[in-house]
Amino acid sequence: MLFSVVLFLVCAGIIYLSCEYFVNGVEWVGRRLNLGATTTGTVLAAFGTALPESAVTFVAVVFGHDAAQKNIGVGAAVGGPLVLSTISYAVVGLVLLASQRKLKRPNTRLEVDCARLCRDQGWFLLIFIFSIGLGLLVFPFKRWLGVALFAAYGLYVWREMRNEGNATEAAEELEPLKFRPRDPDPSLAWAGAQTVCALIVIAIASRVFVSQLESIGSALGVSAQLVALLLSPVATELPETLNAVIWVRQGRERLALANISGAMMIQATVPAGLGLLFTTWRFDAPLIAAGIITSVAIAVLWTLFRKNAVSGKSLIPIGALYLVFAAAVVWIRHG
Repeated sequence: MLFSVVLFLVCAGIIYLSCEYFVNGVEWVGRRLNLGATTTGTVLAAFGTALPESAVTFVAVVFGHDAAQKNIGVGAAVGGPLVLSTISYAVVGLVLLASQRKLKRPNTRLEVDCARLCRDQGWFLLIFIFSIGLGLLVFPFKRWLGVALFAAYGLYVWREMRNEGNATEAAEELEPLKFRPRDPDPSLAWAGAQTVCALIVIAIASRVFVSQLESIGSALGVSAQLVALLLSPVATELPETLNAVIWVRQGRERLALANISGAMMIQATVPAGLGLLFTTWRFDAPLIAAGIITSVAIAVLWTLFRKNAVSGKSLIPIGALYLVFAAAVVWIRHG
């Protein structure tokens, strides 16, 4: 177990350092493609960091040999949005609160495009409720609705690319590209190479991180099912959360929240679409609880963005909803 703990901590450090390279690279990719900060976060960064989790779901539901293995993929598809909508947003609030003095902010109010993020939360909530509702129903052509979820994500990307942001976003000062620290204007090729290399390291370290988490859970006597449902999603969403930490500490919460919002949209469409196509997509009590808690969290976020009342202090309490989910799962399994 000691080896697992050490490897677990080493992987966490590697993921954090790789995320620094990733966010630095993806910012320069967005600059070279003339994309605004919000679009860079919601499309480029979100797609890259959500790719490893989507791959886990793909392997589980497509190549799983039994119902238990396929259920891991279904759990990942539902657990990802839950973690992002609760823990990740709460972490943003905590980091902003801790960085308030460094950033010389008079308060913890977030400088973000609330109207755009409110719209994103609304669309996510509709799609998520649709996919959760399908988990409660059985009818002949249900699996083919997975294609509709893929189309929904394609429409989302098209819409984001049309709203690239404004000139102020594009003109923000960027840190030098870490692969080319002395080049004031690195090419798209160098920025893309750094981004892809960082993403590969993140993917490998994340897989080892999750496996060590499961080993620690087993050594502590925690069932594999509970680890997969409660802890694995937290680990697999670590890149998005760490990206948010890095951007918030730099005073770029616009990118941080855009990254989380975009990753949530991917999680609600691509993994769910794979689950619909390759599994029965039937939900048990813990998955239903996850769907309900996620919907509540998104409704709260939508209200905050709609009222333009988003601050570090208002986001921190949302993390408590994950504790409510954990308590509900433990009660369902052992009550």
